[in-house]
Order: sequence, then structure tokens, then C-alpha cells
Amino acid sequence: MSSILKLDGLSRSFGAVTVADSLSYELAQGEALGVIGPNGAGKTSMFNLITGTLSPDAGRVEFAGRDVTSQSAASRSRMGIARSFQVPQPFSGLTVFENAMIAATQSAGLTGHEAETLCLTVLDQTELLNKANKLAGGLTLLDRKRLELTRALCAKPKLLLLDEIAGGLTEAECKSLVQTIRDIHASGVSIIWIEHVVHALLAVVERLVVIDFGRKIAEGDPHEVMDSREVKEIYLGIEADA
Repeated sequence: MSSILKLDGLSRSFGAVTVADSLSYELAQGEALGVIGPNGAGKTSMFNLITGTLSPDAGRVEFAGRDVTSQSAASRSRMGIARSFQVPQPFSGLTVFENAMIAATQSAGLTGHEAETLCLTVLDQTELLNKANKLAGGLTLLDRKRLELTRALCAKPKLLLLDEIAGGLTEAECKSLVQTIRDIHASGVSIIWIEHVVHALLAVVERLVVIDFGRKIAEGDPHEVMDSREVKEIYLGIEADA
């Protein structure tokens, strides 16, 4: 299967702080990849490098067979890279539907009936259709997370980047959101998901990458990675033989 994304030796530092240290991996078309690591490991910075809001000091980003390292964030968005944010950032004074329409028109480049149809379809998929006319500022945390997902999907992504979208949810809310993400993945969208709620990741992803201090320390089958000595010691913060 062909790769939709390739990170090749990405490095980025801010003074003495390294957020990406020769980071390399590939994502196959249609694959769901999970990313875990301690706080401050460089996971969100990795997303910023992929989306183009942060430029690397060295290395390359390839998307859909093209070198996009020098492309702007807006250009990458139009090419099909979309993301959610760890802290939901809706336009609070606009309705749920209006938030979706902004993504459909500005990122996906749709207009009129086509944009409206996409938004209604996605809102149904993310279980927000019955709240389409509600102001985004009045949503619960779960629904704000769903709106983040909605806005990303209304950009018609080929690659969806999820940044701790399950954080702060109850077990029941998390289970509901995971099912939505599984349905999105089943539709063929490639996904990279950063998450601290590991059981949520394991319900969706086919492969797991572990990052520490901007460096990839493990990669492979999710359950095997979680059982590895290095991950237990670095990520979980316990002695492997404890």
C-alpha cells in the first residue's frame, strides 16, 4: 500500500529544547497510527511540522507523494491535511452549522448547496445534527470535541490529525467518540492520533509510535509496543521489572 505521509529526519529545536530529533516514519494510505509519549515529548510540535505551522530545522515532509516541506499551512490544508486541537477552538459566537460551513468553504473550497450538503452529512456523522443551530459557545465538552472533529472533516481531509480528542471525557463519552472515529477510519480516511487515553487508541489504531524528547523510541504493533521495557520505563515512568 502506498504512503500518504512520510516524515524523513525531521528536526526542530528552540534553543536548548529539542521538539523533533531526526523524526522519521511513514503512514500508509488508509492507516490509523497512534502516537503516545510523556507531556512535553514533542507530539503536538510534530503535528505543527506536518501541518506547516512550524518549519523544521532539517528533514522533509512528504504528503501524497509530494515534498511539502516548504508549503504553507493553508496550502497543506487545501491538499487534504486537517487537524483537531487539544483545546477546542470553535467560533463561539457562531452556530455549530456556521462553524462547519467555514471549514467547508475556506479549507475544502466548496460553495452553496455542495458546502451545505457536506456540512449536514458530517454533522450527522458526528452526532451534532440536532444541535446545528446551537451557538458553539454553549456546547458541552463532548460536543465541543465533536465540533472539532466536524470542522476537520468538513475540510474533506485525506489525512486527519487528532490531538488528544478523548482527553477530559467520561468513560461513556470516550466510548461514544471512539466509535465515531472508528467509523471515520472505516470510510478510508488516514489518521494520526495523539492520545493519553491509551485504551481509546488501542480500539482504533493499527500501529503505535512512541516519542520522547522529540525522538522516536518505539514503533510497531500497539500491544507489543505497550508491553516493551523501554516504553514502560520512559512513558509509564516505572521500572520494567517492578
